Order: sequence, then C-alpha cells, then structure tokens
Amino acid sequence: MSDDTGARIDAYIGELFLPDDPSLRDALASMDDAGLPTIQVPAALGRLLGILVRAIGARRVLEIGTLGGYSAIWMARALPAGGRLISLEAEPRHAEVARANLAQAGLDDRAEVRLGPALETLPQLAAAGAGPFDLVFIDADKTGYDAYYERCLLLLRPGGLMAIDNTLWGGSVARPAQDEDTGALQRLNEKIHADARVDMSLLPIGDGLTLVRKR
Repeated sequence: MSDDTGARIDAYIGELFLPDDPSLRDALASMDDAGLPTIQVPAALGRLLGILVRAIGARRVLEIGTLGGYSAIWMARALPAGGRLISLEAEPRHAEVARANLAQAGLDDRAEVRLGPALETLPQLAAAGAGPFDLVFIDADKTGYDAYYERCLLLLRPGGLMAIDNTLWGGSVARPAQDEDTGALQRLNEKIHADARVDMSLLPIGDGLTLVRKR
C-alpha cells in the first residue's frame, strides 16, 4: 500500500469515525505545551480501547503507562457508573499533566493516576486487593513488557482482556533484532503465541496491538 493510499485511508477513517472532540483536543494541546513526547496512541486505537471496555462490560481497568492521559480519557469515558480506571506512570511530570487532563475531561471521579515504577506499584495493587481487573492496557517501556505481562496476567480476571501496544514496532519485529526494544517485543510475541494461559491475536492497527484473553 502506497503512502498516499495510507494517508487517504487515515483521512477517511478520521472524517467518518473520529469527529472533533474538545476534551481530547485540549489534552493533546496540554501535552504539547508541557513538552511531553508525541507518542500517545492514535485516535483510532483510542476509540477501539473504549469499544473494548464497553464490549466486555468492564468496570475495572488498569493502564500501564499514562503519558498525558489521552488513552485513559478514551477508556474512562467508556466505563459504566461506578467503574474505575487506575493508570500507573513513572514520570512525575507526565502524571501531573495526565491528572489535569482527566480532571478537565470530568473524569477524575472514575480515573486516578498512581505515580511510581509499575513493577513497584503493581505488587502494591495486588496486596491491596485492587483487582481483579476486566481490561489491562500496556503502553510503556518495551524492555519491561514481559514483566508487566506476567504481573498483569495475575491481576486480570478469567475472561478479561489485555491489550499491548506497539507490538509490531514499525515492522522491525519481522526482521532480525537490532536493538533491545525490538528483541524484547519479539520474545514477548513468541511467548504469548505459545502461552496456554491465554487466547491471543495481533492486530495491525497503529503500531501493532496484541490482544490477549485470559482463559
């Protein structure tokens, strides 16, 4: 598919399925103003995450990697009354921006950002009985993905979904690994493919999204 065709398809999807949204637009602007990296999920993936939350009737959602709260807004909006989203973020500035964006979107009553490395906060969640979660979204440092996968699988209810972003990594996973991130993603994809604890599929949306259903 040519670059021109890809751009036309993206524009078509955007015009038809992704109307302008002030809260999301403001969140992106605040992230840019704060100097956060522009690595948030694409809008089409944000919409998919919201649909997944609704489709499985999720009431408890866990996110690893908040950035500026963009994906958290998509998921928190989809929660029913009484639902709760917990997002884990290691960078203080990112957490600050995300909390402000969630509040601006009117979602701070159902979404919270917890500051600290996920491998420290995940055991704290487990000890506090915060799970089980219905849906987990992982979008953080790639070399940590395997550890996040194992920790989150313990916190996920049977029948629950885990969505893992960037698992195609610009197509580099289909070539011999030249860096640690690519190697980590290749090993994780192979591991999940052979994991008898789950059902899985890898979707070529955005930079690749691996969907895992806990058996």
